[in-house]
Amino acid sequence: MAELSSMMNIGKEMAKKLDSVGIGSSEELIRSGAEQAFLKLKAVYPNVCLVHLYALEGAVRNIEFNSLPESRKKELKEFSDFLKK
Repeated sequence: MAELSSMMNIGKEMAKKLDSVGIGSSEELIRSGAEQAFLKLKAVYPNVCLVHLYALEGAVRNIEFNSLPESRKKELKEFSDFLKK
C-alpha cells in the first residue's frame, strides 16, 4: 500500500488527518473517493474547506488540484455548499 503523503496534493498534515479518520493509504483514499473522505474529515475537523476537497479530488486523479476541470470543481463546490446547510 502506498503512503498517502506520496500522493499529489497530500502533505504530511493531511495524511495524518486522513489516517485519523480511517483512510491510511492511497488505495483507501482512491476507493473512498474525495467526497467520502471529505465527509469523514469534516466530522472530525470542522475547519476543512473547499480547498481540501479539491486537494483530495486532485490526489484521487493524480493531478494538481488547480488543474481539475471546471465542471468537476463546480460539482465539488455544490457538494461543499450543500454540507453547510
